[in-house]
Amino acid sequence: MDTTICGDKHFRQAGRSELKTALADSRQTMMERFKAYHQALGEGLLVPYSLELNTPLWEIGHIGWFEEFWLARNPQRLLGNTADPEAGRPDSWLPGADSFYNSGQVAHNRRWTLPLPDAEGTLAYLAAVRTQTLELLDASGEGDDDLYFFKLAIVHEDMHSEAWVYMAQNLSIPLGLPVQPNSPANNELTVTGGEWQLGASEPGFSFDNELPAHAVRVAPFAIDSQPLSWRRYLPFVEAGGYDDARYWSKAGWAWRQIHAQSHPRYLRKAGAGWQQQYFGQCQDLAADQTATHLTYFEAEAWCRWAGRRLPSEAEWEMAALTCHDAFNWGQVWEWTASAFSPFVGFVAHPYRDYSRAWFDGRPVLRGASHATTARMCHPRYRNYFTPERNDIFAGFRSCSL
Repeated sequence: MDTTICGDKHFRQAGRSELKTALADSRQTMMERFKAYHQALGEGLLVPYSLELNTPLWEIGHIGWFEEFWLARNPQRLLGNTADPEAGRPDSWLPGADSFYNSGQVAHNRRWTLPLPDAEGTLAYLAAVRTQTLELLDASGEGDDDLYFFKLAIVHEDMHSEAWVYMAQNLSIPLGLPVQPNSPANNELTVTGGEWQLGASEPGFSFDNELPAHAVRVAPFAIDSQPLSWRRYLPFVEAGGYDDARYWSKAGWAWRQIHAQSHPRYLRKAGAGWQQQYFGQCQDLAADQTATHLTYFEAEAWCRWAGRRLPSEAEWEMAALTCHDAFNWGQVWEWTASAFSPFVGFVAHPYRDYSRAWFDGRPVLRGASHATTARMCHPRYRNYFTPERNDIFAGFRSCSL
């Protein structure tokens, strides 16, 4: 996958002019999705409580708060990732914003009952914050430290924008997205292994959990050139694999007992074939579409059934960066066998809640989905979700044993 987006550069190496374009692009996408939610849900933008969802009014206000907190209100913004997050700050443009939108202090279930501003007031807050941001960007230097928090605010908005795609699928809200991408014919790629520098070593922006880059030893391995398609996954379903405990881990089988449906989320049997619910519409499932909305448990169960295994994140990264175009990625986030944990020497960046709170053994996902912006697509990026999540656009590829 080609991840260059600014001429010959990736967003992580972007300068001020590219960031101004990225700010406009990210906000335009978010506003288009906000409009779709507003039309579907009405003025109150109410959604049922779920750990998979956020209330749209809270989430879009949080995006503005995050941008203001780390840029206009941050007295150490020029120090980049060495800034002190506890440094004193002036008040928000919006009275009470800290008590509404600070995700590290506002519990998820409280977000449904907060006295938030209405849609008009929330959008006015976003616009005021963006005016401040653009003024700061115009006055900024071009160094990595100068631009660090601008890039952080942009990718933060991109992450929430992608989460709105997951929520739209969950709530059957049409967003006009293209159909799920196809997975071309699979080949097995042989990688010789050896010493690999795992993690981010390139100049520019990096996430703290990608650092420090360090050498790891990787044994030779063979890996799928493509994420799994439904053509390869569904025989496991049709063979009764969901009801055979032999293929499931202890945790995976416990998940199966709670979720008794014997097939992946958003699918249903239709005669001799399958159909998929896609943003509120039911459509025939094409066998060559990339399999998605799969949990980690389903990925590891299929691997046991097929006599294969999930790759480690080091294997995934090594294949992505050495096999080049032969290694096709970007259709779905891909579960790996690696637990999300800090690299030796990890130092949390100022946004302390980004990684540090989630080093609890949940799996790492690599790659990107078709709902991910090009700015976020990077072969070093480490995503992480709990293993039961199937609302995200997640699938997997496998390695030979």
